[in-house]
Amino acid sequence: MKFFSLTLGLLLFVAMGSFAQSVDTIKVNVPDSTKIITSHWKKENIVGFDLNEIAFVNWSAGGNSSISGLLKGTFTRNYNNENLKWSNELIVRYGISKQDGVELRKTDDAFQINSTVGYRKDTTSNWFHSAKFNFNTQFTNGYAYPNTDLAISRLFAPAYTFLGVGAEYNNKAKYFQLYISPLTLKNTLVFDQRLANQGAFGVEKAIIDPVTQEIIREGKNSRTELGFLFTSNYKKEIFKNIKLDNRLNLYTDYLNHFGNIDIDWQMNWEFIVNKHVRATVNTHVIYDDDIKAKEEIDGVQVTVGPKLQLKQMLGIGLIYSF
Repeated sequence: MKFFSLTLGLLLFVAMGSFAQSVDTIKVNVPDSTKIITSHWKKENIVGFDLNEIAFVNWSAGGNSSISGLLKGTFTRNYNNENLKWSNELIVRYGISKQDGVELRKTDDAFQINSTVGYRKDTTSNWFHSAKFNFNTQFTNGYAYPNTDLAISRLFAPAYTFLGVGAEYNNKAKYFQLYISPLTLKNTLVFDQRLANQGAFGVEKAIIDPVTQEIIREGKNSRTELGFLFTSNYKKEIFKNIKLDNRLNLYTDYLNHFGNIDIDWQMNWEFIVNKHVRATVNTHVIYDDDIKAKEEIDGVQVTVGPKLQLKQMLGIGLIYSF
């Protein structure tokens, strides 16, 4: 009996040891909750709609009732990983207005893509070796009102592309950014043959027989320039709920009238009412020696020399960010 008890105890001891060894070999993988996966991409989408309206009923001082609307959107995708950054921006705007006794007219029309990739050797430096690409065009036909028989601009007529390399200074602490490129290709596209034949937007116009008025050679649909590009951007909340976005582009062509500078300057003030309601004041100034102005003289639309272009807009509306 004692022998049986001793044998049973020995077997239990061996079994317990084997079980303990088997338990020791079990590996349990527990997720490390302290690890946080961060993305180097940052995105922002902002869409908005501005509405302006004025109405007159038996108004002794006179006036025309009018209503106008502007649909706009800004979409950004930015990559930032220590010494490498890639900024992408899509801007779209389209506005129309209607007055009593006047046909529907376009007030704003823009489709713009901006992309800049930069690399720096030291994380403490604000200077990046950069390459920049810009694309600009519009959605619908443009007219020299009140003449709506012939469009003076269309989708891809014109369209502009800029592609260049240079240096970018980006100081987030001072909300300031500038880009200097000694080598930038500017390409002007006019994919409307009637406008191209006229030499619109600086492309080479058609050759026409002076007697028969027949076209000997069609106008070219593109023009390529090589020049110097300077851009700057200052974006900051100047006062509480008042933001300023100031953008300046300067370009001069090395081969054609070097020193004659094309100017594209936009200043946008944003007054924040609350999360979804904003008032904006936008000023846009353009000077391009290749863009000839059109005027109506004695009922006939004629082309004159280049002029300073100015557009100012004031609106209040709704925005939504996601």
